[in-house]
Amino acid sequence: MYGENLYKKIVIPTDGSDVSLEAAKHAVNIAKEFDAEVYAIYVVDVSPFVGLPAEGTWEMISELLKEEGHEALKKVKKLAEEWGVKIHTEMLEGVPAKEIVEFAEKKKADLIVMGTTGKTGLERILLGSVAERVIKNAHCPVLVVKKPKKEE
Repeated sequence: MYGENLYKKIVIPTDGSDVSLEAAKHAVNIAKEFDAEVYAIYVVDVSPFVGLPAEGTWEMISELLKEEGHEALKKVKKLAEEWGVKIHTEMLEGVPAKEIVEFAEKKKADLIVMGTTGKTGLERILLGSVAERVIKNAHCPVLVVKKPKKEE
């Protein structure tokens, strides 16, 4: 195992937030060190909108989420290209944790690097954490990056 290239394929789920961009920085740094390629993915989360009654509402929301996804993926792609790291981007649709785990398995990823929003209290109990579900179900190691504390 010594000297073996541990990481050949790294998955970076992004949602466009500052913490997911911070996670992308870690992932790209690791990819550069191990000469790995990265897969940046954005999952359009359909679950909150299931059963919307208004015709056309889902299409409008879906388009807005896809625009947000393209912007998020563009930021990660730019970061990887600046570091000279090979990157692939993909937009998925579904339940985020499930899609992330399935994508990583399909690509035979060696590592998933993602951010966490640091939900607490009732919000965490009710919604759970995408990162927690990915950690529980992923076939490979998961590096979770939390938002850095602001300097005072």
